[in-house]
Amino acid sequence: MSETAISPLKLKQTPAAAFMMLLMPFGMSGGYVSVTLGYMLAKAHMPTAAIAVIISFNIWPQTLKVVWAPMVDTTLSAKTWYVIGAALTGLSILGLSVVPATITNAGLLTVLVIVCSLASTLVSQSSEVIMAHGVPDERKGAVSGWSQGGGLGGSGVGGGIGLYVAQHVSAPWVSGGVLALLCIACCGGLFLVKEPVRAARHPHYVESLKELGIDVWSVASSRLGLLVLLLMLLPIGSGGASNLFSAIATEWHAGVNVVEIATGVVSGFVTMGGAIVGGYACDRMDRRSAYCVFGVALAAVAVIMALAPRTPTQFIVWTLGYAAVLGACYAAYSASVLEAIGKGAAATKFNLLASVSNIPIAVMTTVDGSMHDRHGTTGMLFGEAALAVLAVLFFMAFARLTRGLPPIWRWFGGGSAPAA
Repeated sequence: MSETAISPLKLKQTPAAAFMMLLMPFGMSGGYVSVTLGYMLAKAHMPTAAIAVIISFNIWPQTLKVVWAPMVDTTLSAKTWYVIGAALTGLSILGLSVVPATITNAGLLTVLVIVCSLASTLVSQSSEVIMAHGVPDERKGAVSGWSQGGGLGGSGVGGGIGLYVAQHVSAPWVSGGVLALLCIACCGGLFLVKEPVRAARHPHYVESLKELGIDVWSVASSRLGLLVLLLMLLPIGSGGASNLFSAIATEWHAGVNVVEIATGVVSGFVTMGGAIVGGYACDRMDRRSAYCVFGVALAAVAVIMALAPRTPTQFIVWTLGYAAVLGACYAAYSASVLEAIGKGAAATKFNLLASVSNIPIAVMTTVDGSMHDRHGTTGMLFGEAALAVLAVLFFMAFARLTRGLPPIWRWFGGGSAPAA
């Protein structure tokens, strides 16, 4: 059966909001580990350095997930992988709440954190396959916004609700049990989407992997793929300053409560709202242009924040404004990637570009910190804005110069395009 076997009319009936439910376990995993588990470990007087090591193991699988993405593309169904991922995510969160948070259990807790993170990648990868194959191109912006909102909202649920329950219920396993049930309940979103119909698989797995490699190369070497890859590498909409807002809050005379509002759960839900609105905007304009527009808007917010009076109210207003626009950037990123990867090896191609997109986030956080130490907060915010605008101008120039050029393999005298 061909990939076009699904009727476009039926595809349009898939509610975009379903993908918020599907991506919630992915967000809950990270939120629980970084906030709730971190709190419980600190409460048990575990050294901060040891806590940081345990939490860091939640990040490493996310940076390496492209390695096992081909497995999701070439074996089982997307819905089956989702159920496996959601169930393992919930059970590992439950395990983290059951195991006493003590230094003697550090090894077991680390293993559970790794399992939880690995399981969450299966949730995101299977969801990405469903989005790539089961959503028409004209709706991929809205779907991207809701899916990003699910990840962001899930993080708030995993951290906020998990921590609240852990603080107010004596039995520590209750918080993990609540989140485990929520993760499994998110499987209900599968009833709102259709299992993607993918190309027939080869009887020999090596042949499937070979075809997957050809498909990935066909995207990476196309002009569209190259443009999106460049866009992911540039410091546009990377949001580096948001990672330092807590550190500079005292300049706005912001106390602990103000910082919690501006950078905590409220900020997460504002970012989620920005992602949803930005996703719908991406369906009404070129998605790469939308990413650039949102990147410039984020730069404008940074400039206004630099010039605004240093008061707690202004700190709340502009950090939340920054969060909202950053959410729109996230949606445009996801929509641009979905448009570029097409169908085929969707999980592999999506996660390849997602891995690249983490580079400017990490780099800009470091650059922002350096600019702050050299030129102060105003210089940092101005510097981030200037770099974003220059990156947008560079991308626009590159896109114009490469218009009409053949794919990469023909730049060097190659023949026809590889098979899809």
